[in-house]
Amino acid sequence: MRNLAQLKKDLEFNKSLTSFTEVLKIIAVTQFRSFELKLKTFERLRHVLENIIGSIDMAGIKHPFLTPERQESCVVAVTSDAGLMGGLNIQVANAAIQELEKNGGELAVIGERGQNYLRDRGARFASFPGVIEEERVNQAVEIRRWAMEKMSENCGRFVVVFPRALSITMQKVEAAQLLPFQISEKFVSQAKESSERDFIFESKPADVLEYLLKLWSGQKIYEIFGLSRLAEFAARFVHLEESSQRLKKLEQSLHRQYFRERHEIIDRGMRELFTARSLYARK
Repeated sequence: MRNLAQLKKDLEFNKSLTSFTEVLKIIAVTQFRSFELKLKTFERLRHVLENIIGSIDMAGIKHPFLTPERQESCVVAVTSDAGLMGGLNIQVANAAIQELEKNGGELAVIGERGQNYLRDRGARFASFPGVIEEERVNQAVEIRRWAMEKMSENCGRFVVVFPRALSITMQKVEAAQLLPFQISEKFVSQAKESSERDFIFESKPADVLEYLLKLWSGQKIYEIFGLSRLAEFAARFVHLEESSQRLKKLEQSLHRQYFRERHEIIDRGMRELFTARSLYARK
């Protein structure tokens, strides 16, 4: 049993740690809201791309970005180097392994924490540094280059596994297939009604499609990096909230121990005083 002085010291430390955790929670919420406001997605780019592809006669065009000849996947896991993330990085890493096990292929891991976890599991992968906001464009291009090389060698699918924040209190891990590009059903009929004779191509249609899909996949990687960053702030808030609740329970337990010990000291003192007075009265 800890003495009264140690219990009081533990209580003061717990209160200080709780206050510090509350400050970190406020910072995490502020970062989440601020980044959420400036985060932009580019869904319109997909609609434009679908319109272009839907306007081209796809008959006779074979390209691995549209109709792959291989089943293997090149999988990219987007983890974070930041702390206080709970188990989110582990969830992303495990989801990437599950995706890779479906058809085999190549794995790349972004972020040192995810790399350390998968290295301990004995997994083989290509390593890339964690995403830095100022370098997001260059890093997206680097990942796209790696994926394009693998698809030209031994892969037929390009999948990115990443965390997405549904709200500040809820995140989920998604696996987004970027290639082969899957055109929506409503645009498929347009290709049947169109003919290449309606267009004048300076380049081969397959080359035009390859350029557009490279452009789109790079943009999607850039967008995914932003969504992962937002999920990072949300995961940090959730982890801090859980820590705050545990600290409050610990504080209640320390309070009970403190007052129990204090009452025992008071009772012991009163008993000793009563015993001393009794002995004195007999004399």
